[in-house]
Amino acid sequence: MRVLVLHSDVAPSAPADEQDTLIAAKAVTTALNERGHHATGAVFAPEPAMLRSLLHDTRCDIVFNLVESVFGQGELAGLAPAMLAKIGVPYTGCCAASIALTCDKPRTKQIFRAAGLPTPDWSEPPHWGDIVEGRRYIVKSAVEDASLGLDDSAVVAGRETVCERAALCVSRYGGSWFAETYLDGREFNIALLEEAGTPRVLPIPEMRFEGWPASRPRLVNYAAKWDEASEDSAKTVRLFGIETEEPTLALALAGLATRTWDLFGLRGFARVDFRLDGDGALMILEVNPNPCIAPDAGFAAAAAAAGLSYADTVERILLAAV
Repeated sequence: MRVLVLHSDVAPSAPADEQDTLIAAKAVTTALNERGHHATGAVFAPEPAMLRSLLHDTRCDIVFNLVESVFGQGELAGLAPAMLAKIGVPYTGCCAASIALTCDKPRTKQIFRAAGLPTPDWSEPPHWGDIVEGRRYIVKSAVEDASLGLDDSAVVAGRETVCERAALCVSRYGGSWFAETYLDGREFNIALLEEAGTPRVLPIPEMRFEGWPASRPRLVNYAAKWDEASEDSAKTVRLFGIETEEPTLALALAGLATRTWDLFGLRGFARVDFRLDGDGALMILEVNPNPCIAPDAGFAAAAAAAGLSYADTVERILLAAV
């Protein structure tokens, strides 16, 4: 097939989390060409005439959608699939509605609660209702991923400190922020890959914080995720094998991840993040439609654990959209 690999417009001076989009686009293009497709990459511009012209000039059969942000804003990522659907061009990954719902984390949590799925308590501005004094919260971006603003200071206790941290993040990063009950339990990231119209749960990794001081919040923080030379990155380790070691827990994780897929109408590929609470109960933290598929990302690692090469994984995402 003739494939247009469409990605975000990333400046050369952009931070590592944005540059990762270009790494993924290059890797996907190379993988598809190795499989005999004719793939070319291009930047997404949210202007109908420009997009139509690009689709016409490339004569593509399908678009491999890697648009993670528009104008540098993650909450606008749904523009790409919305415009492609309007034009009538097949594309990979989740639809605009699924992306819009899951990119708004507090709204995602409301949907979980309405569906009876477990998620940690949370609070939002401007009133910050239901903050429990003495309980620890993690202040997170309501619309951005990539561990933006996550460091040790993101975990705070009490309403006043929550408000102060959120205000600081707004001034530093912009956007909207909310507070979620901080869970200090084990963390799991479930990758799902569509096959024959249904989600396949790939081998489940646990994120372990090896040699992490007891006084520090256990977070996959920005440094751990994007600075490979950092100590935090070296001490944040992804380990597989839970299916054999703890089959009951693995089945529970897979079941909740699959229910999440169905609840939000996900397709192609996605990731659902979990932690255990203080009682050992599973809690869903976030849903990531169209997660990063750079060769060194968690999704590719889970696929490799399932015996899929990188090119296998990319082509299966492509074929799920045909």
